[in-house]
Amino acid sequence: MSLRRRTAIVLAAVALVSTATLTTTATAPADAVQEQKPSYPQIAAKPYMGWSSWSLQSTNYPGVNPDGPGSFISEKNILTQANALATKLKPYGYEYINVDAGWQDGGDEYGRPVANLKRFPRGMKAVGDDIHKLGLKFGIYTVVGLGKDVYRDGNTPIYDAPGCFTRDIVYPDLRTTNGWDAAYKIDYASPCAQKYADSIAKLFASWGVDFIKMDGVGPGSWKGAPDDPNHNNTEDVEAWWRAVQNAGRPMMYTLSWSLSHRYADVWKQNSNGWRIDTDVECYCDTIVTWNSSVKARWWDLPQWIDDAGPGHWNNLDAINVGVGAMDGLTDAERQSYMTFWAINSAPLFAGDDLTKLDAYGLKLLTNREVIAINQSGNPARPLDQDQLQQVWYAQNADGSTTVALFNLADSPATVTGDFGRLGLTGKATVRDIWAAQNTRNVAGSVSANLPAHGSKLYKITPNNLGAVGKPADVTATDVSRTTASLAWRPSAGATSYQVFANGKQVATASGMSAVVSGLQPQTQYTFTVKGVRGSATSEASAPITLSTSASGGPVRYEAEAPTSTLTGDASVSGCTSCSGGSKIGNIGYSSTVTLNGITVPATGTYLVKIAYTDGDTSRQSMLTVNGTDSYWVNYHGLGDNDWGTPQVTYLPMKLTAGSNSLKVSNPNGYIADIDWITV
Repeated sequence: MSLRRRTAIVLAAVALVSTATLTTTATAPADAVQEQKPSYPQIAAKPYMGWSSWSLQSTNYPGVNPDGPGSFISEKNILTQANALATKLKPYGYEYINVDAGWQDGGDEYGRPVANLKRFPRGMKAVGDDIHKLGLKFGIYTVVGLGKDVYRDGNTPIYDAPGCFTRDIVYPDLRTTNGWDAAYKIDYASPCAQKYADSIAKLFASWGVDFIKMDGVGPGSWKGAPDDPNHNNTEDVEAWWRAVQNAGRPMMYTLSWSLSHRYADVWKQNSNGWRIDTDVECYCDTIVTWNSSVKARWWDLPQWIDDAGPGHWNNLDAINVGVGAMDGLTDAERQSYMTFWAINSAPLFAGDDLTKLDAYGLKLLTNREVIAINQSGNPARPLDQDQLQQVWYAQNADGSTTVALFNLADSPATVTGDFGRLGLTGKATVRDIWAAQNTRNVAGSVSANLPAHGSKLYKITPNNLGAVGKPADVTATDVSRTTASLAWRPSAGATSYQVFANGKQVATASGMSAVVSGLQPQTQYTFTVKGVRGSATSEASAPITLSTSASGGPVRYEAEAPTSTLTGDASVSGCTSCSGGSKIGNIGYSSTVTLNGITVPATGTYLVKIAYTDGDTSRQSMLTVNGTDSYWVNYHGLGDNDWGTPQVTYLPMKLTAGSNSLKVSNPNGYIADIDWITV
């Protein structure tokens, strides 16, 4: 996706404002809604479902935006889509109609947004009323900060705040903020600032708004690093959260676009959800393409998985699988797209033209079993991501396991989900959900030959449901000369766990992690874990085998060491917080770095740790050992353009006795900057 292209469209939709627009629309006054503490049922108890206008506004697909970028948005088109959703998708749980950027045209005499009357001649309350008459909910779009167009030399009064003007809520230097620097940053040290947020939230409530999307929020979207406080909008988010709670109407409040995970706790406490990634749209002649940013979600989501839950969900952006000709995807890609959103409890909001849904698209969007998985609010996680054939799974409260197989490669491949690693014992009934077929008494694994970018979705129910299950996904998170740190997913019915090394019990744990001590240096160990409930003990987990480090402890190898081999544009760059004050950057495409002389005493599997910096949402590289074995590594990004704060990731890797070389590369894209590795 081109950030420049997206910026141009958003600014065309949001910032081309008539400076002469100073009149309010004919709506109920904001003070008609009395301030009160809400007593509503939990908002966003489940991932929301609906439709949003942005995907159609952003595409160059013939005929969708005949009058230029973003011209799709209008009262007529919004209500046409609302009627289509009410007819075709509402019976399956889709209910929100969200009007994205482009509805607004400046502000009223108090700096509050007003509708573009050429596009919405009756104003937004009338649109909301018509949406509500269909039994649907009405969503609206806004951006963070004070719009430059409503500042008006600082003389715009704030509604219901005597003595407060726009000059009182911004910084004297008029510093800018949001993802496009299209607004002035608000100074929340002024009590007038909260009053301004309150005034807009109450105005939205008076229009019958049920959903607010606030865009351009940072830190995130490649802005807001620690040395860039102007793009830190955490105070805005906190103030708007207070405003929404006191607006007198239940309204979902969500954040966009690519939020920084570093501030996940703020987003969780002060919103109902957040976008974890850039726009899914390709800004091209279709709505999306697989490579534009759909596939990036598999890599960008993992660090966010544990942040999702009732009241606040990870938003993966619009689901554009309904109109094949318009979507820009193969049928296999459309199914993988829908499957991934569903298993990760992401909001399901379509972006297609709902009047043109094809039979396959309607089938994808209305599969009740797939929707039920999404609405259960139980996000999946990957077993690992060291290859392009990935297994994602979620353990369900009823003892079953939801399993999705994905082939992210550009050619067909077999993908296998091993029962042992998934925590499943004995035989099970495997339901192929998309095919609506059951296979009984399956043992050992589920496996499928998948096309490029293809997928399968299963629900696996063990025959011995109710027995203590074995722990799933046992992983080593750290290894030293005498210790190993292990983690796993829970066993069905277990209340505690036993940890074994080479068949001997070495630890017990009440939770899902343990540190095993008393190990010997330079020794290979096989670890397993069992679940325990009373006198009942599960079968052992799938084993993992690792070697402890040398007697002196793990050895660090600097990426910028003279022994490293650099190709192409890969180069040494300064990094104050990095080991040795340097790192290797500009890696990717034809540029690589190879760390040489990585020495181990015996052939075996070692836990390799990699220190890196990544200000993007995430980047990936291939690690090739001695020119043969290759592994994919996912570097979780900070998302705020901070390339100076090192993070650490790890993966088990096979090394041979003596000296090894490790090549870091990605022929198809740039990767994180590399600081060091340890073995």
